Amino acid sequence: MTDELVRPTHRLWLAQHTLGLLAFGRRSPHPDGGARWLDDQGAPRDDLPTYTWITGRMVHVYSVGALLGVPGAAPVAERALAGLTGRLRDRDDGGWYHALAPDGAPEPGKECYDHAFVLLAAASASQAGLGGAESLLADAQRTFLDRFWDEEAGMCADRWDTSFTTRDPYRGLNANMHSVEAMLSVAGVTGDRAWMDRAARVCRFVADSARAHSWRLPEHYDSAWTPLLEYNRDRPDDQFKPFGATVGHGVEWSRLFLHLEAALAPEPAPWLPDAATRLFDRAVADGWDADGRPGFVYTTDWDGTPVVRDRLHWVVAEAINAAAAFHRRTGHERYAALYRAYLDYADQYLIDHDHGSWHHQLAPDNAPNDSVWSGKPDIYHVFQATLGPRLPLYPMLATAVAEGHLDEAAGTAD
Repeated sequence: MTDELVRPTHRLWLAQHTLGLLAFGRRSPHPDGGARWLDDQGAPRDDLPTYTWITGRMVHVYSVGALLGVPGAAPVAERALAGLTGRLRDRDDGGWYHALAPDGAPEPGKECYDHAFVLLAAASASQAGLGGAESLLADAQRTFLDRFWDEEAGMCADRWDTSFTTRDPYRGLNANMHSVEAMLSVAGVTGDRAWMDRAARVCRFVADSARAHSWRLPEHYDSAWTPLLEYNRDRPDDQFKPFGATVGHGVEWSRLFLHLEAALAPEPAPWLPDAATRLFDRAVADGWDADGRPGFVYTTDWDGTPVVRDRLHWVVAEAINAAAAFHRRTGHERYAALYRAYLDYADQYLIDHDHGSWHHQLAPDNAPNDSVWSGKPDIYHVFQATLGPRLPLYPMLATAVAEGHLDEAAGTAD
């Protein structure tokens, strides 16, 4: 049968959604550089901090928009990029602040999560030829390797104090996950395969940890990389460090494993496709319609029992992207069917047909909710979900668009 992933009308729908998202986020740049948190209608929240992670995401998104040839995308990327080359950067102690308060005061601490998005932003902006991006990429690579990459562990540390004097003992997979995306992107832009090797080491640890826990991923660890399975049990809906297994991260890691397999060709690691499949299958079995209502639950306990039953938009976006990636990798109809189901759910419940973008959080009954996320801070996850189904598994997004791979072999498998 002809499925959505090869049908020209569906690719047109994806392209139109891409453009709609770029239009929604166009007001995000701060006049002084960086990207601001957006409300439900795409208006910037000047009463909230300017976050480095949001800035990095929006630089990445609008750099890809510029590579797509969308008028106005490059200026948005450049104004956000000015935050990374300017005021979000710590000129005294190095690296990038987590955020700047509305009055311009930096928030304490230096986060791997933020620096992963600086790496990603710099790679995509360099691919798009934006001014200052190549220098930013060189500096971001040095800082990341000096401060966050632990060569002995083959993993990334999570957090330092502001002066890079004391490293926090906490270790986490969320920052490592986005670091893998950045590593593969930097490898594609620079040609430095050492970044692929680092990504492979992280992914191997993740696969081994997931295998030891029935393919439910422990997110939190101590400094020796021992899982902390009870971490934040009293704060199960934490924005970045929720208790238990995060269903969306299972599908996101599964997709990253497929990207890594393609990046390492013609000699990929033989364990990658099986680990990717098991991560995806476990997340779908535990999360999709798990409580008798449509959608993915946010988190589960270690036996698969739902804990936080709210629906987060990024989980569905990642499931869409992952299902498309598995369909491209295998050609199996099952993944096309899941892709259709996830998109239909998104269209019915998540896509805001009145004001643009996606509702970021839904209650268990699929009504909009804001207990974890208020507004629509950025468009990163959903933007990538509109392009992933139209691109090969490697190179990563910006380089694939720059090299003209968009729709060249949509939906086909070897």
